[in-house]
Amino acid sequence: MDQARPVFEVDGGHPLRGVLDVNAAKNSALYLILAGLLTEERVVLEGVPRLADVLVSLEILEHIGVAVAWEGRDLHLDARKIERCSAPYSLVSKMRASFVAMGALLARCGEARISMPGGCAFGPRPVDRHIAAFKALGVEVDERGGDFSAVRRRPLGGTVAFEAPTVGGTQNVILASALGSGTVVIENAALEPEVADLAAMLNAMGAHIEGAGSPVIRIQGAERLRGIRFRPMPDRIEAGTFMLAAAATRGFVEVRGVRSVHVQAVLDKLVETGVRIVVNGPSSITVDATGELAAADVTATEYPGIPTDLQAPFGAYLATLPGVSVVRDRVYPDRFTHVNELARMGAKVELTDRTLVVRGGSLHGADVHAADIRAGGALVVAALAAQGRSRVSGVEYVDRGYERLAPRLAALGAQIERLTAAELAVRTG
Repeated sequence: MDQARPVFEVDGGHPLRGVLDVNAAKNSALYLILAGLLTEERVVLEGVPRLADVLVSLEILEHIGVAVAWEGRDLHLDARKIERCSAPYSLVSKMRASFVAMGALLARCGEARISMPGGCAFGPRPVDRHIAAFKALGVEVDERGGDFSAVRRRPLGGTVAFEAPTVGGTQNVILASALGSGTVVIENAALEPEVADLAAMLNAMGAHIEGAGSPVIRIQGAERLRGIRFRPMPDRIEAGTFMLAAAATRGFVEVRGVRSVHVQAVLDKLVETGVRIVVNGPSSITVDATGELAAADVTATEYPGIPTDLQAPFGAYLATLPGVSVVRDRVYPDRFTHVNELARMGAKVELTDRTLVVRGGSLHGADVHAADIRAGGALVVAALAAQGRSRVSGVEYVDRGYERLAPRLAALGAQIERLTAAELAVRTG
Protein backbone atom coordinates (compact mmCIF):
# COMPACT_ATOMS: atom_id res chain seq x y z
CA MET A 1 0.00 0.00 0.00
CA ASP A 2 1.14 3.57 -0.78
CA GLN A 3 2.25 4.83 2.65
CA ALA A 4 1.01 8.34 1.86
CA ARG A 5 -2.46 7.18 0.88
CA PRO A 6 -5.12 8.33 3.39
CA VAL A 7 -7.38 6.13 5.49
CA PHE A 8 -10.33 7.03 7.72
CA GLU A 9 -10.16 5.44 11.15
CA VAL A 10 -13.59 5.48 12.77
CA ASP A 11 -14.67 4.42 16.25
CA GLY A 12 -18.37 3.98 15.66
CA GLY A 13 -21.45 4.01 17.82
CA HIS A 14 -21.51 7.71 18.70
CA PRO A 15 -24.69 9.63 17.76
CA LEU A 16 -24.04 12.73 15.67
CA ARG A 17 -25.27 15.93 17.30
CA GLY A 18 -24.91 19.56 16.38
CA VAL A 19 -25.18 21.92 13.42
CA LEU A 20 -23.74 21.41 9.94
CA ASP A 21 -23.45 23.99 7.15
CA VAL A 22 -23.75 22.55 3.65
CA ASN A 23 -21.17 23.43 1.02
CA ALA A 24 -21.87 24.64 -2.52
CA ALA A 25 -22.78 21.76 -4.83
CA LYS A 26 -19.92 19.97 -6.54
CA ASN A 27 -22.32 18.57 -9.16
CA SER A 28 -23.27 22.12 -10.09
CA ALA A 29 -19.87 23.80 -9.74
CA LEU A 30 -18.28 21.42 -12.27
CA TYR A 31 -20.55 22.73 -15.03
CA LEU A 32 -20.55 26.35 -13.88
CA ILE A 33 -16.76 26.22 -14.16
CA LEU A 34 -17.12 25.14 -17.80
CA ALA A 35 -19.56 28.00 -18.38
CA GLY A 36 -16.65 30.31 -17.64
CA LEU A 37 -15.31 29.39 -21.09
CA LEU A 38 -18.25 31.16 -22.76
CA THR A 39 -17.12 34.70 -21.98
CA GLU A 40 -13.94 36.72 -22.33
CA GLU A 41 -14.81 38.58 -19.13
CA ARG A 42 -13.94 37.49 -15.60
CA VAL A 43 -16.16 34.94 -13.87
CA VAL A 44 -16.16 34.54 -10.08
CA LEU A 45 -17.78 31.50 -8.48
CA GLU A 46 -18.34 31.96 -4.77
CA GLY A 47 -17.81 29.33 -2.10
CA VAL A 48 -16.56 26.60 -4.42
CA PRO A 49 -15.38 23.52 -2.48
CA ARG A 50 -11.79 22.47 -3.21
CA LEU A 51 -12.68 18.92 -4.09
CA ALA A 52 -10.58 16.62 -6.24
CA ASP A 53 -13.13 16.71 -9.09
CA VAL A 54 -13.18 20.51 -9.02
CA LEU A 55 -9.39 20.58 -9.24
CA VAL A 56 -9.50 18.23 -12.25
CA SER A 57 -11.94 20.61 -13.97
CA LEU A 58 -9.56 23.48 -13.32
CA GLU A 59 -6.66 21.47 -14.77
CA ILE A 60 -8.71 21.07 -17.95
CA LEU A 61 -9.43 24.80 -18.11
CA GLU A 62 -5.77 25.67 -17.55
CA HIS A 63 -4.82 23.24 -20.35
CA ILE A 64 -7.24 25.15 -22.59
CA GLY A 65 -5.65 28.45 -21.58
CA VAL A 66 -7.95 29.80 -18.86
CA ALA A 67 -6.31 31.75 -16.03
CA VAL A 68 -7.44 30.25 -12.71
CA ALA A 69 -7.01 31.82 -9.27
CA TRP A 70 -8.41 31.27 -5.78
CA GLU A 71 -9.22 34.08 -3.36
CA GLY A 72 -10.23 32.29 -0.19
CA ARG A 73 -13.14 30.08 -1.23
CA ASP A 74 -13.95 32.16 -4.31
CA LEU A 75 -12.78 30.88 -7.68
CA HIS A 76 -11.73 33.39 -10.36
CA LEU A 77 -11.73 32.37 -14.04
CA ASP A 78 -10.39 34.44 -16.93
CA ALA A 79 -10.92 32.89 -20.38
CA ARG A 80 -9.80 35.82 -22.53
CA LYS A 81 -7.11 33.72 -24.19
CA ILE A 82 -8.01 30.26 -25.46
CA GLU A 83 -4.85 28.43 -26.49
CA ARG A 84 -6.31 25.08 -27.50
CA CYS A 85 -9.75 23.54 -27.91
CA SER A 86 -9.04 20.08 -26.59
CA ALA A 87 -8.93 18.06 -23.40
CA PRO A 88 -6.50 15.10 -23.37
CA TYR A 89 -7.08 11.63 -21.98
CA SER A 90 -4.65 12.25 -19.12
CA LEU A 91 -7.18 14.73 -17.71
CA VAL A 92 -10.62 13.54 -18.78
CA SER A 93 -9.82 9.98 -17.72
CA LYS A 94 -10.05 11.18 -14.12
CA MET A 95 -13.69 12.27 -14.26
CA ARG A 96 -16.67 11.43 -16.46
CA ALA A 97 -18.24 14.88 -16.14
CA SER A 98 -15.30 16.29 -18.10
CA PHE A 99 -16.96 15.23 -21.37
CA VAL A 100 -19.30 18.21 -20.97
CA ALA A 101 -16.30 20.38 -21.87
CA MET A 102 -17.20 19.47 -25.47
CA GLY A 103 -20.28 21.69 -25.41
CA ALA A 104 -18.43 24.65 -23.91
CA LEU A 105 -15.59 24.34 -26.45
CA LEU A 106 -18.02 24.04 -29.37
CA ALA A 107 -19.65 27.27 -28.23
CA ARG A 108 -16.41 29.18 -27.74
CA CYS A 109 -14.14 27.68 -30.44
CA GLY A 110 -16.51 26.10 -32.93
CA GLU A 111 -14.64 22.83 -32.49
CA ALA A 112 -13.56 20.44 -29.76
CA ARG A 113 -11.44 17.35 -29.27
CA ILE A 114 -12.25 15.31 -26.18
CA SER A 115 -11.09 11.86 -25.14
CA MET A 116 -13.50 9.23 -23.83
CA PRO A 117 -14.03 10.11 -20.16
CA GLY A 118 -13.16 7.99 -17.14
CA GLY A 119 -14.20 8.12 -13.50
CA CYS A 120 -15.88 5.83 -11.02
CA ALA A 121 -15.89 2.07 -11.50
CA PHE A 122 -19.55 1.16 -10.91
CA GLY A 123 -20.47 0.60 -14.58
CA PRO A 124 -20.63 2.31 -17.96
CA ARG A 125 -22.18 5.72 -18.43
CA PRO A 126 -22.03 6.03 -22.23
CA VAL A 127 -21.65 9.32 -24.07
CA ASP A 128 -23.62 8.15 -27.09
CA ARG A 129 -26.62 10.30 -26.11
CA HIS A 130 -24.36 13.37 -26.04
CA ILE A 131 -23.01 12.56 -29.50
CA ALA A 132 -26.47 11.89 -30.96
CA ALA A 133 -27.69 15.21 -29.56
CA PHE A 134 -24.84 17.17 -31.15
CA LYS A 135 -25.37 15.46 -34.49
CA ALA A 136 -29.09 16.36 -34.33
CA LEU A 137 -28.03 20.01 -34.06
CA GLY A 138 -25.73 19.83 -37.09
CA VAL A 139 -22.40 19.20 -35.35
CA GLU A 140 -20.00 16.95 -37.23
CA VAL A 141 -18.61 14.36 -34.82
CA ASP A 142 -15.88 11.81 -35.55
CA GLU A 143 -14.41 9.20 -33.19
CA ARG A 144 -11.00 7.61 -33.59
CA GLY A 145 -9.16 5.56 -31.01
CA GLY A 146 -11.26 6.84 -28.13
CA ASP A 147 -10.90 10.52 -29.12
CA PHE A 148 -13.94 12.50 -30.25
CA SER A 149 -13.57 15.42 -32.66
CA ALA A 150 -16.50 17.78 -33.09
CA VAL A 151 -16.89 20.72 -35.48
CA ARG A 152 -19.66 23.33 -35.66
CA ARG A 153 -19.77 24.80 -39.17
CA ARG A 154 -22.96 26.84 -38.65
CA PRO A 155 -24.99 28.14 -35.70
CA LEU A 156 -26.55 25.29 -33.78
CA GLY A 157 -30.25 24.88 -34.35
CA GLY A 158 -32.95 22.26 -34.15
CA THR A 159 -34.50 19.91 -31.62
CA VAL A 160 -32.81 17.35 -29.40
CA ALA A 161 -35.15 14.64 -28.11
CA PHE A 162 -33.37 12.55 -25.50
CA GLU A 163 -34.55 8.94 -25.30
CA ALA A 164 -34.06 9.15 -21.54
CA PRO A 165 -33.23 12.22 -19.43
CA THR A 166 -29.49 12.75 -19.04
CA VAL A 167 -28.07 15.44 -16.78
CA GLY A 168 -24.69 15.64 -18.50
CA GLY A 169 -26.23 15.49 -21.95
CA THR A 170 -28.69 18.26 -21.14
CA GLN A 171 -25.93 20.48 -19.76
CA ASN A 172 -23.65 19.70 -22.71
CA VAL A 173 -26.33 20.92 -25.15
CA ILE A 174 -27.09 24.01 -23.05
CA LEU A 175 -23.42 25.02 -23.01
CA ALA A 176 -23.01 24.39 -26.73
CA SER A 177 -26.12 26.40 -27.62
CA ALA A 178 -25.85 29.40 -25.29
CA LEU A 179 -23.58 31.30 -27.72
CA GLY A 180 -24.59 31.92 -31.35
CA SER A 181 -27.62 32.90 -33.36
CA GLY A 182 -29.56 29.65 -33.56
CA THR A 183 -32.50 28.27 -31.62
CA VAL A 184 -32.28 24.91 -29.87
CA VAL A 185 -35.05 22.97 -28.16
CA ILE A 186 -34.29 20.12 -25.76
CA GLU A 187 -37.10 17.62 -25.21
CA ASN A 188 -37.11 15.11 -22.34
CA ALA A 189 -34.49 17.28 -20.63
CA ALA A 190 -33.12 16.36 -17.22
CA LEU A 191 -35.07 17.98 -14.37
CA GLU A 192 -32.24 18.08 -11.83
CA PRO A 193 -31.75 21.43 -10.05
CA GLU A 194 -28.10 21.52 -11.20
CA VAL A 195 -29.46 22.02 -14.74
CA ALA A 196 -31.54 24.97 -13.58
CA ASP A 197 -28.50 26.34 -11.73
CA LEU A 198 -26.45 26.32 -14.92
CA ALA A 199 -29.25 28.05 -16.83
CA ALA A 200 -29.61 30.66 -14.09
CA MET A 201 -25.92 31.51 -14.29
CA LEU A 202 -25.89 31.66 -18.09
CA ASN A 203 -29.04 33.82 -18.16
CA ALA A 204 -27.42 36.21 -15.70
CA MET A 205 -24.51 36.37 -18.16
CA GLY A 206 -26.88 37.36 -20.96
CA ALA A 207 -28.07 34.02 -22.34
CA HIS A 208 -31.67 33.29 -23.32
CA ILE A 209 -32.67 29.96 -21.79
CA GLU A 210 -36.27 29.11 -20.90
CA GLY A 211 -37.74 26.08 -19.21
CA ALA A 212 -34.71 24.76 -17.30
CA GLY A 213 -36.02 22.43 -14.61
CA SER A 214 -38.84 21.26 -16.89
CA PRO A 215 -38.90 18.55 -19.58
CA VAL A 216 -38.62 21.11 -22.41
CA ILE A 217 -35.86 23.71 -22.56
CA ARG A 218 -35.63 26.39 -25.25
CA ILE A 219 -32.33 28.16 -25.94
CA GLN A 220 -31.90 31.18 -28.16
CA GLY A 221 -28.19 31.71 -28.74
CA ALA A 222 -26.67 35.02 -27.63
CA GLU A 223 -23.96 36.83 -29.58
CA ARG A 224 -21.87 37.34 -26.45
CA LEU A 225 -21.98 36.63 -22.74
CA ARG A 226 -20.65 38.85 -19.99
CA GLY A 227 -18.74 38.09 -16.83
CA ILE A 228 -20.49 37.36 -13.56
CA ARG A 229 -20.17 36.69 -9.84
CA PHE A 230 -22.31 33.67 -8.99
CA ARG A 231 -22.76 31.24 -6.11
CA PRO A 232 -23.56 27.60 -6.92
CA MET A 233 -26.61 26.01 -5.32
CA PRO A 234 -26.16 24.06 -2.04
CA ASP A 235 -24.95 20.48 -2.33
CA ARG A 236 -28.06 18.30 -1.95
CA ILE A 237 -25.97 15.10 -2.11
CA GLU A 238 -23.67 16.20 0.69
CA ALA A 239 -26.72 17.29 2.71
CA GLY A 240 -28.40 13.94 2.14
CA THR A 241 -25.29 12.01 3.14
CA PHE A 242 -25.00 13.90 6.44
CA MET A 243 -28.73 13.41 7.10
CA LEU A 244 -28.32 9.66 6.57
CA ALA A 245 -25.26 9.64 8.83
CA ALA A 246 -27.28 11.39 11.52
CA ALA A 247 -30.08 8.86 11.11
CA ALA A 248 -27.75 5.83 11.06
CA THR A 249 -26.12 6.92 14.33
CA ARG A 250 -29.51 7.79 15.90
CA GLY A 251 -28.40 11.38 16.15
CA PHE A 252 -29.93 14.87 16.21
CA VAL A 253 -28.46 17.26 13.63
CA GLU A 254 -29.51 20.57 12.11
CA VAL A 255 -28.42 20.85 8.47
CA ARG A 256 -28.20 24.46 7.33
CA GLY A 257 -27.87 25.94 3.86
CA VAL A 258 -29.75 23.14 2.09
CA ARG A 259 -32.89 23.86 0.07
CA SER A 260 -35.58 21.52 1.35
CA VAL A 261 -37.27 21.32 -2.05
CA HIS A 262 -34.10 19.75 -3.47
CA VAL A 263 -34.13 16.89 -0.93
CA GLN A 264 -37.86 16.36 -0.46
CA ALA A 265 -37.76 12.72 -1.62
CA VAL A 266 -34.96 12.02 0.86
CA LEU A 267 -36.91 13.67 3.68
CA ASP A 268 -40.05 11.72 2.81
CA LYS A 269 -38.16 8.41 2.92
CA LEU A 270 -36.48 9.26 6.23
CA VAL A 271 -39.89 10.06 7.69
CA GLU A 272 -41.16 6.69 6.39
CA THR A 273 -38.44 4.98 8.43
CA GLY A 274 -39.47 6.88 11.55
CA VAL A 275 -37.03 9.80 11.54
CA ARG A 276 -38.55 13.07 12.72
CA ILE A 277 -37.88 15.86 10.23
CA VAL A 278 -38.47 19.53 10.98
CA VAL A 279 -38.10 22.05 8.16
CA ASN A 280 -37.14 25.17 10.09
CA GLY A 281 -37.23 27.46 7.07
CA PRO A 282 -36.15 27.62 3.44
CA SER A 283 -32.58 26.61 4.28
CA SER A 284 -32.60 24.68 7.57
CA ILE A 285 -33.66 21.11 8.33
CA THR A 286 -33.47 19.24 11.64
CA VAL A 287 -33.01 15.46 11.58
CA ASP A 288 -34.08 13.70 14.79
CA ALA A 289 -33.42 9.95 14.71
CA THR A 290 -33.65 9.34 18.46
CA GLY A 291 -37.00 7.54 18.26
CA GLU A 292 -38.04 4.09 17.06
CA LEU A 293 -37.07 3.34 13.46
CA ALA A 294 -38.09 0.66 10.94
CA ALA A 295 -37.15 -0.57 7.46
CA ALA A 296 -38.40 0.86 4.16
CA ASP A 297 -37.79 0.19 0.46
CA VAL A 298 -35.72 2.68 -1.57
CA THR A 299 -35.58 3.20 -5.33
CA ALA A 300 -33.18 5.74 -6.81
CA THR A 301 -34.63 7.59 -9.81
CA GLU A 302 -34.21 10.80 -11.73
CA TYR A 303 -35.13 14.06 -9.98
CA PRO A 304 -37.37 14.72 -8.09
CA GLY A 305 -36.86 11.18 -6.77
CA ILE A 306 -34.13 9.89 -4.49
CA PRO A 307 -30.81 10.63 -6.25
CA THR A 308 -28.66 7.77 -7.50
CA ASP A 309 -25.78 9.46 -5.66
CA LEU A 310 -27.58 8.69 -2.37
CA GLN A 311 -28.53 5.09 -3.17
CA ALA A 312 -25.37 3.66 -1.54
CA PRO A 313 -25.55 5.86 1.61
CA PHE A 314 -29.23 4.92 1.92
CA GLY A 315 -28.27 1.24 1.77
CA ALA A 316 -25.81 1.77 4.62
CA TYR A 317 -28.50 3.45 6.72
CA LEU A 318 -31.03 0.71 5.99
CA ALA A 319 -28.48 -1.89 7.13
CA THR A 320 -28.82 -0.44 10.65
CA LEU A 321 -32.64 -0.71 10.79
CA PRO A 322 -34.71 -3.65 12.01
CA GLY A 323 -36.63 -5.36 9.24
CA VAL A 324 -36.17 -6.04 5.53
CA SER A 325 -35.55 -3.34 2.92
CA VAL A 326 -35.25 -3.57 -0.87
CA VAL A 327 -32.98 -1.14 -2.75
CA ARG A 328 -33.03 -0.52 -6.51
CA ASP A 329 -31.35 2.02 -8.77
CA ARG A 330 -33.17 2.91 -11.99
CA VAL A 331 -30.50 5.41 -13.05
CA TYR A 332 -27.36 3.24 -12.72
CA PRO A 333 -28.57 -0.31 -11.96
CA ASP A 334 -25.01 -1.62 -11.40
CA ARG A 335 -24.09 0.95 -8.76
CA PHE A 336 -23.54 -1.50 -5.91
CA THR A 337 -19.77 -1.60 -5.40
CA HIS A 338 -20.30 -1.01 -1.67
CA VAL A 339 -22.34 -4.14 -0.99
CA ASN A 340 -19.52 -6.62 -0.34
CA GLU A 341 -17.83 -4.08 1.92
CA LEU A 342 -21.02 -3.61 3.96
CA ALA A 343 -21.12 -7.39 4.38
CA ARG A 344 -17.63 -7.22 5.93
CA MET A 345 -19.18 -5.02 8.61
CA GLY A 346 -21.84 -7.60 9.39
CA ALA A 347 -24.59 -6.26 7.14
CA LYS A 348 -26.97 -8.96 5.94
CA VAL A 349 -27.18 -7.96 2.28
CA GLU A 350 -27.97 -9.95 -0.86
CA LEU A 351 -27.63 -8.57 -4.38
CA THR A 352 -29.58 -10.46 -7.04
CA ASP A 353 -30.60 -9.23 -10.50
CA ARG A 354 -29.59 -5.66 -9.64
CA THR A 355 -31.83 -5.67 -6.58
CA LEU A 356 -30.38 -5.35 -3.09
CA VAL A 357 -32.19 -6.98 -0.20
CA VAL A 358 -31.11 -5.66 3.20
CA ARG A 359 -31.97 -7.45 6.42
CA GLY A 360 -31.07 -4.79 8.92
CA GLY A 361 -29.48 -5.09 12.31
CA SER A 362 -26.30 -4.14 14.11
CA LEU A 363 -22.98 -3.53 12.35
CA HIS A 364 -19.47 -4.09 13.64
CA GLY A 365 -16.21 -2.38 12.75
CA ALA A 366 -14.07 -3.75 9.90
CA ASP A 367 -11.47 -2.76 7.34
CA VAL A 368 -13.29 -1.78 4.14
CA HIS A 369 -12.43 -0.15 0.82
CA ALA A 370 -14.37 2.41 -1.23
CA ALA A 371 -14.36 1.90 -5.01
CA ASP A 372 -16.16 5.15 -5.91
CA ILE A 373 -17.27 8.45 -4.41
CA ARG A 374 -20.69 7.53 -3.06
CA ALA A 375 -19.61 4.04 -2.00
CA GLY A 376 -17.10 5.90 0.16
CA GLY A 377 -19.88 8.02 1.63
CA ALA A 378 -21.88 4.87 2.34
CA LEU A 379 -19.00 3.11 4.09
CA VAL A 380 -18.35 6.15 6.27
CA VAL A 381 -22.06 6.20 7.23
CA ALA A 382 -21.85 2.50 8.11
CA ALA A 383 -18.59 2.94 10.07
CA LEU A 384 -20.11 5.77 12.11
CA ALA A 385 -23.03 3.53 13.06
CA ALA A 386 -21.02 0.33 13.65
CA GLN A 387 -19.85 -0.83 17.06
CA GLY A 388 -16.08 -0.88 17.23
CA ARG A 389 -13.31 0.39 15.00
CA SER A 390 -13.40 0.60 11.21
CA ARG A 391 -10.78 1.66 8.73
CA VAL A 392 -12.03 2.96 5.40
CA SER A 393 -9.54 3.08 2.52
CA GLY A 394 -10.19 4.51 -0.93
CA VAL A 395 -10.38 7.96 0.65
CA GLU A 396 -9.11 9.45 -2.62
CA TYR A 397 -12.58 8.72 -4.00
CA VAL A 398 -14.30 10.30 -1.01
CA ASP A 399 -12.20 13.43 -1.57
CA ARG A 400 -13.85 13.82 -4.97
CA GLY A 401 -17.25 14.44 -3.40
CA TYR A 402 -16.88 15.47 0.24
CA GLU A 403 -14.66 18.32 1.40
CA ARG A 404 -12.98 18.00 4.84
CA LEU A 405 -15.28 15.13 5.72
CA ALA A 406 -13.44 13.91 8.82
CA PRO A 407 -13.19 17.25 10.69
CA ARG A 408 -16.77 18.17 9.82
CA LEU A 409 -18.04 14.86 11.19
CA ALA A 410 -15.78 15.21 14.24
CA ALA A 411 -17.42 18.56 14.95
CA LEU A 412 -20.71 16.64 15.26
CA GLY A 413 -19.22 14.23 17.78
CA ALA A 414 -17.96 11.49 15.47
CA GLN A 415 -14.79 9.68 16.50
CA ILE A 416 -13.07 9.83 13.11
CA GLU A 417 -9.52 10.60 12.04
CA ARG A 418 -7.86 10.87 8.67
CA LEU A 419 -4.52 9.08 8.74
CA THR A 420 -1.95 8.12 6.15
CA ALA A 421 -1.20 4.43 5.73
CA ALA A 422 2.21 5.10 7.29
CA GLU A 423 0.65 6.78 10.34
CA LEU A 424 -1.79 3.92 10.67
CA ALA A 425 1.05 1.38 10.53
CA VAL A 426 2.86 3.18 13.34
CA ARG A 427 -0.30 3.31 15.44
CA THR A 428 -1.07 -0.40 15.00
CA GLY A 429 2.55 -1.43 15.58
